[in-house]
Amino acid sequence: MQCLVGNQLSDVLLQSGVGEPLVVIDFRTAARATLKLLTQRCGMSLWMVARTNGDDFIVLDADDHGYGVREGDVFCWSESFCSRMVQGEGPRCAPDTSKVPAYADVPIAKKVAVSSYIGVPLIFGDGSLFGTLCGISPTPQSEKLMDDLPMIELLASMLSALLVAEQRVAMETRSAATARDMASRDGMTGLLNRRGWDEAVELEEARCKRYASNVCVLSIDLDGLKKVNDIHGHEAGDVLLRKAADVIAKTIRDTDIAARVGGDEFAIMAIESDEAAANVLVTRLKAAMKEASVEASIGYAPRGIKTNIALAWQLADEAMYAQKRLRHAQRDAA
Repeated sequence: MQCLVGNQLSDVLLQSGVGEPLVVIDFRTAARATLKLLTQRCGMSLWMVARTNGDDFIVLDADDHGYGVREGDVFCWSESFCSRMVQGEGPRCAPDTSKVPAYADVPIAKKVAVSSYIGVPLIFGDGSLFGTLCGISPTPQSEKLMDDLPMIELLASMLSALLVAEQRVAMETRSAATARDMASRDGMTGLLNRRGWDEAVELEEARCKRYASNVCVLSIDLDGLKKVNDIHGHEAGDVLLRKAADVIAKTIRDTDIAARVGGDEFAIMAIESDEAAANVLVTRLKAAMKEASVEASIGYAPRGIKTNIALAWQLADEAMYAQKRLRHAQRDAA
């Protein structure tokens, strides 16, 4: 699928009459080639592929000729032309933005000169928004810009398909690798062990940097395992560990990653999940743990633009221990 879409995109680029033969091997290569093509074919001072992440609008790639925009720059999504386009408030193509009421008062236009805009959504396989392929210029453009919209929409749909295929291949490759490597599995619970977790964190961090992806990390610590071991024996403690792992495995999604990272400590990476989605997962996890008669403290933290997964895990751990201390204090007070 990935190669097929990449070849189709290559054909479109070649048929445009611009550029040399291109072997598209991934989303990033395709995005850069697309931006180069659009600059040569359509003009405009800036073309970019950008990812939405909450209210952040993160530039993944840019072909800039005047605005000074670079890969990694972050803008405010709600202040952008693309935000209004995606919400259906303005058209995908506006050769003269002053003639479009929805674009006449866009906040970003008060900071930089934008007199022409064209943009198309990039979509995940489930129909949710990944980001946009868009171009802007400080001067109005000819109405002929409208003639290029079908080509830009086609390129955007192919980039979206390539993105979906690449994400699927990455997930399947990761799952196959962890399934094969028994050394990365915890013999007690069947979840990843600390080695497997560290490897998964490294791989996921690379993916997050590539796509500006959302990840939330959950830290889970069982309450009273030592007491169970002391009173009922280690076999009872092992049963508790396996029960907790089973709850975790059944509660998370197939795309999420779970591990037993210590004696009574577990961790989860909720893939493509913002803080709100992680809060929903925590609520479901607490309910499932309670139903299974497993007492646990849970903390979570999101990976952010300035927070990698390792730091998010540390922050989640701190939140978990804060919750544990609060529960103990409430129990002692009662």
